[in-house]
Amino acid sequence: MAGPVHYEIYVRRKPGAPWTLDCAVEDRSRLSDIADQLLAEGRAVGVRATKETFDTTSGHFDSVTLFSRGDVEMRSRSKTPTEDQGPLCLTPHDLYSAHARERIVRLMGGWLKRKAVTAFELLHRPDLVEQLEASGVEIQHALQKIAIPEAQARGLSVHEVIRQLQGLVDRAMARVIKDGRARSFPTFTAQTFATEVERLGDHPDRLYILGGGVAQFLADAKTWLDKAERLISLAEGAPAGGRPRALALAAIEPPLSEILGQAGGLNDLFGTDLDLGGALAALTTLAAPKEAAMIRRMDAGVAKALPPLPPVAQRLAALIELEAFESVRAAIGKRVLAELNSPRRLRPEDAEGEIVLLRALAMVLTASAGRLLQLEDVQTAFVDRSKRLVAADFVTAFVAELAPTEAGAVQEARALVRLSENVVGVMNKKAACRWLSGALEALRFEKDVRSTRESPTARLAALADLHKALGTAGLPGPDTTLLQQRVSDAGGWVETDSHLCSLIVASSAPLPIRASVLAKLACGETAPKGPAADRARVELAKLLRDPASRAQLADHPEIAARVREALTPRPSPLSAAA
Repeated sequence: MAGPVHYEIYVRRKPGAPWTLDCAVEDRSRLSDIADQLLAEGRAVGVRATKETFDTTSGHFDSVTLFSRGDVEMRSRSKTPTEDQGPLCLTPHDLYSAHARERIVRLMGGWLKRKAVTAFELLHRPDLVEQLEASGVEIQHALQKIAIPEAQARGLSVHEVIRQLQGLVDRAMARVIKDGRARSFPTFTAQTFATEVERLGDHPDRLYILGGGVAQFLADAKTWLDKAERLISLAEGAPAGGRPRALALAAIEPPLSEILGQAGGLNDLFGTDLDLGGALAALTTLAAPKEAAMIRRMDAGVAKALPPLPPVAQRLAALIELEAFESVRAAIGKRVLAELNSPRRLRPEDAEGEIVLLRALAMVLTASAGRLLQLEDVQTAFVDRSKRLVAADFVTAFVAELAPTEAGAVQEARALVRLSENVVGVMNKKAACRWLSGALEALRFEKDVRSTRESPTARLAALADLHKALGTAGLPGPDTTLLQQRVSDAGGWVETDSHLCSLIVASSAPLPIRASVLAKLACGETAPKGPAADRARVELAKLLRDPASRAQLADHPEIAARVREALTPRPSPLSAAA
């Protein structure tokens, strides 16, 4: 015999993972929304909803699957043994790949930083190779750091892997030194660069040889900015088209991407010591200059967070737009995404500025989605970053930054609304609602609202602004209704304590002025909708019962239209929601 019924949501956290119970509900209509929310926020890759009916005869639940979404297939793990992939690099040529250069930077970043050179330069300059060889310990330390995980992955001894890698490094170093002594690397200026590229023709090692010439061209540059300017001048002087142009840009792209990948290069390029937020703003503007310029024109508020690029960076932005520098653009996008997903504050000393910056970055990255980053990745990154905006430490710092003149409870609530407007994700919006609810339900809020430090009209106007802001903050509907109800009640306290509407009616001001003031209160312009607005509407109706008053008001058509609007019956959003 069938008994009570409830519904359960099961989730699969990652592909191939087992199903686990996430929640149980009694309302079937909520199942679809919960499933969509779990998938949209990345908390599950697969969702399954079931109906559980208790059988009073057997004492067990009968389960029926209602729907499944996302990754619902259980993948069997491959039983094929993993093949020995061998060492990452077999020949000196392999050391020049992007992956190998990235590993060299990780292993020898300290040495490269002290010499103020890139991994690309190290691989092409005989003088740097000789300095590295003379140091001895630098190479040994790097080989030891890479040999341990390599040996574990390949099932070899650490000594054997070090011996193999040492042989590879020795051959690569000998090759560069030999070619340097043989003067195989060309010498050129920005004006003769195109000629040298054309001269290489179909040489089998043309990219390596041209790379050596580029490295020599950068050898006496003192700063990262100087190196970047020289590379830009080479790119601007590259051959006009065809294979020579592709060869020239292929030799320029690696050192340029390595310069942009380090903090020192960014600081030199943009002319200031950048915090994380400043670096992200600069990189985003560099990789998407058209979108950033469009956003600056559209929204003056975020224009300060995205300052225009300095002249050198503007030249670089034009180059990055080229197809040959797509990997540079992709690397910039990857770094921006990684930093957005990191726990680090963008503006550690300026919570308000961090919110403005995130808004600017979101607008630019969304506008450039598909060209710089995938839209799904951008959305996921900002949902994750929004979690940090509604965390206790950030909210506390954000509220603490309010100026002493803005430190009242109403102003604090208004600031929290501004924070809520800039977070994304259903759960993050709900967290923002909890902060707002705590602020509005606190005794401090009531004390500040009923304080006599400000006039009743000023307090009602502030509450009206807060009421409107809550309605446009994008918060969940039921939560918005409850929050606005609290603000409406506060408006009622102010009007009750001050008898403002009665005082307006009894004042000696001309009738059109009194009617206009009451109409603004009744329409929710200078008081929050709710008790205060309702009392203003009642007093306005009493005021106009006298035919003489209506006749007098007819001489002011604009005020009369406002009065008619205020007196027109309309359902209250709060009562409609209830």
